Amino acid sequence: MKPNILFITVDQMRWDCLSILGHPVVETPNLDRLARSGVLFRSAYSATPSCIPARAAIFTGMSQRSHGRVGYKDCVPWTYQHTLPGELALAGYHTQCVGKMHVYPARNLCGFHNVVLHDGYLHHNRDKYKTTTNAHFDQCDDYLQWLRQTAGAGYDITDLGLDCNSSTVARPWHLPEHMHPTNWTVTQSIDFMRRRDPSKPFFLWTSFVRPHSPLDPPQAYFDMYKDLEMPDPPIGDWVDTVSAELGGNDPTAIFGQFPKRRLNRARAAYYALITHIDDQIGRLLNALQEYGVYNNTIILFTSDHGELIGDHHYFRKGLPYEGSAKIPFVINDPSGKLGFQPGSEVNEVIELRDIMPTLLTAAQVPIPQKVEGLDLLPLCRGESGSWREYIHGEHTYGSLSNHYVTDGKEKYLWFSQTGEEQLFNLTDDPQELTDLSGDPMKASRLDLWRQRIIAELDRREEGYVEEGRLVAGRPAVACLSHVVT
Repeated sequence: MKPNILFITVDQMRWDCLSILGHPVVETPNLDRLARSGVLFRSAYSATPSCIPARAAIFTGMSQRSHGRVGYKDCVPWTYQHTLPGELALAGYHTQCVGKMHVYPARNLCGFHNVVLHDGYLHHNRDKYKTTTNAHFDQCDDYLQWLRQTAGAGYDITDLGLDCNSSTVARPWHLPEHMHPTNWTVTQSIDFMRRRDPSKPFFLWTSFVRPHSPLDPPQAYFDMYKDLEMPDPPIGDWVDTVSAELGGNDPTAIFGQFPKRRLNRARAAYYALITHIDDQIGRLLNALQEYGVYNNTIILFTSDHGELIGDHHYFRKGLPYEGSAKIPFVINDPSGKLGFQPGSEVNEVIELRDIMPTLLTAAQVPIPQKVEGLDLLPLCRGESGSWREYIHGEHTYGSLSNHYVTDGKEKYLWFSQTGEEQLFNLTDDPQELTDLSGDPMKASRLDLWRQRIIAELDRREEGYVEEGRLVAGRPAVACLSHVVT
């Protein structure tokens, strides 16, 4: 029988927030267990580190150049011919998503048989005065309907007063813990176990909105972290600290030096949300055992992107630095049929588009020709062979619009609006404290990586390359023309 697939994603979780990686504060015992008996990837990246384009890579297995989403832009229809759940459904899988999809329109199934939806707070869905055909939020969010049926008609997900994009303001969840969106996501996932078609293998995507803000962990989890000593975030020697000191007042700012007390409280809440998720993942894994399917279920855990939460005085995502672009990534095969080396680690550089071909191969389902990702199973088996030299990432971000290339050991950054370059030796400097782009001894390495960016951007519609050179200042778009027409 084909294996079941449990695909677990979180939103905005940093790559280093696993206790198995030696994080000085956060505790993730269940994810650590999956890593110790599975395979841990140490150089996994989100090529376009924000929710929508990252999920396009997951759904389609394509690069951002092909799926067309190179920044964050809502309300662009999802019309892809091939999707991961769609291909599995065609192959006889019972497919279900619970939690965050962040597609458009919101109730687009994208190949799933059913979706129990909670995208969190999306501004375009909350606009009560829209005259377009967009559904209002309370018509497309299943968690909100459940919350009002359970807690009372007047409740909303905004009741705490926390902004959905603030990484610096936190407070504990105000309702009983079982009403938290994290618990709800697992409850609904377990309910799928009960009502699934037992004659078919299943593909279940359990998709958490947290630890994306609002930073609202249940009180018990907040108490675990609120009084702990927090290590100082890394601040590179290249950071404009004077400007950072002027930018610490707006709670939704992406750059600024915030009061240490507020920042530590936010980080405590962020870590608490991760441990809360970890406990709920343990609950979900236990349910798989209770339903007798654990030993025939492939489990893949990752995040759509990271969270800077103070690194170099930056917050949120969209930037090419490790806290934003690098992600946790674990694959586990309890059956042992795929020949994994349990407890092994993979250092080759991978990205989100590799998920689709990996899971389709594991399910013995043909991979569509348009898929550009690579099958990770040979790496999980410790097989030697050629692998990609690097990955290319990017994100439209106003004056901070950026591109990066990395092999997990070095990273080159190019900011398309200013032309600024940065070069980091990730092996010796994993926190990106020292920019080597101005070091004459690194000129050849800088040029090597620059040429790789040029190759990736050549003939792009934005006009970033002319006569073999990078051209700064070209207008950056969030979606390439072929996806918005």
